[in-house]
Amino acid sequence: MIATWIAATALLFAAISGATAQSRGPIVRDAEIEKLLLDYATPLLKAAGVRANRTEVVLLNSPAFNAFVSGRKIFINTGTIVQAESPNEVIGVLAHEIGHLAGGHQDRLRQQIDRAQAIQIATMVLGAGAAIAAGASGNRAGVGAGSGLMMGGAEAAKRGLLSYQRGEETNADRAAVTYLEKTGQSPKGLLTTFKLMDRSISLISDRIDPYRISHPLPRDRISALESIARKSPYFDKKDPPALQTRHDMARAKIIAYSDGPSAAESFAAKTKSSKAALYARTIAQFLYRSPRSALPMIDKMIASDPSNPYLYEMKGEIQLKAGNARGAAEAFTQASRLDKTGSSLLQTGLGHALVLQGDKQSLQRAVGELEVALSLDPENAEGYRFLAMAYGRLGDTGSADLATAEQHFYTGRYKEAKVFAARAKRRFPQNSPQWLRADDIQRFEIPRSRR
Repeated sequence: MIATWIAATALLFAAISGATAQSRGPIVRDAEIEKLLLDYATPLLKAAGVRANRTEVVLLNSPAFNAFVSGRKIFINTGTIVQAESPNEVIGVLAHEIGHLAGGHQDRLRQQIDRAQAIQIATMVLGAGAAIAAGASGNRAGVGAGSGLMMGGAEAAKRGLLSYQRGEETNADRAAVTYLEKTGQSPKGLLTTFKLMDRSISLISDRIDPYRISHPLPRDRISALESIARKSPYFDKKDPPALQTRHDMARAKIIAYSDGPSAAESFAAKTKSSKAALYARTIAQFLYRSPRSALPMIDKMIASDPSNPYLYEMKGEIQLKAGNARGAAEAFTQASRLDKTGSSLLQTGLGHALVLQGDKQSLQRAVGELEVALSLDPENAEGYRFLAMAYGRLGDTGSADLATAEQHFYTGRYKEAKVFAARAKRRFPQNSPQWLRADDIQRFEIPRSRR
């Protein structure tokens, strides 16, 4: 983690499960921002020797400045992008997290947790044995010593684990600088984030016990890295203007969607990017005022950047809200044609627009677009929702029930998923591909935490 660096002692031994719990938070899916983060991360992953096709950067809807790794996924908060003034700051954060991936820190952390738990259990057993023996002999001082041994063992285990975590954070910081230099990028953004964190805790830093936190204090991280970072030949290198514009547009989009029209206008008034300013105002106009009046605004942006698929995607969203399904389908079709990444989200938007058109030909095309999108991104719950709508309107109830089961499954509503899976099984031949998938969902063992 890059920012949630003060660990609550009570949560030490839940570190692994805690990361998993965080990963269940509200995930944001946005083709434009996902592509930006992929472009930030791909060179770093290559420099670290980590396979990009097995690593995913996931955006979480949280205003906090934070990122963390769980499994092969790097989770980064929307707040990190909004608060970062430059791409280089986000790139530094990603480089740090990739340092954890490349270093195998999660696996070793699990080993350290097991070791700490073993130490804690052993000292508790020894302490309990000493206390019992002392009690049997009437030695009150011995009873107290045994109790102290139990408490001291637990504290030693916790401190040992914290020390280990601080060491891994330092290693990830140094690895980040290495990856940034290998990719010809400045490590200045990494230092900037630590300086921001240091200022944010300046009033309480004297009251923090450095031995009871999981990350080094920001000032210590700055001291350890600054001399190394300044030796980089790329230290004063600026982000390319086009990348800065993309970054500012991502910030504009997040602010407009998350914080409302006033925040979008405030950002537009402050940003140095006229394109990002217009983007913020356009999105705010269609979300909170009049979608039809936002159309000439997005058309103006498209005229100045006609090869940008995400502007056509935004036009499609505006047309959907304006009630023009045909216009939305045309915009999403153009977005998909211009997209070089094969984004399932753009195809999902097209499928949605085609479903809303409602005629049989459009519905059949929607099924095709959505099936392709879901083959690329099987966990896209929204895609299953629109697919269920398309099948339902075509009269294919079994396929609609199966798609609804998939939608519930990938949003964690397992009980509802099982209900629709059971309904779908009754409509397909036994052991057919659809029947087997429905059976898989029906047999899925719901985690205890979700029952």
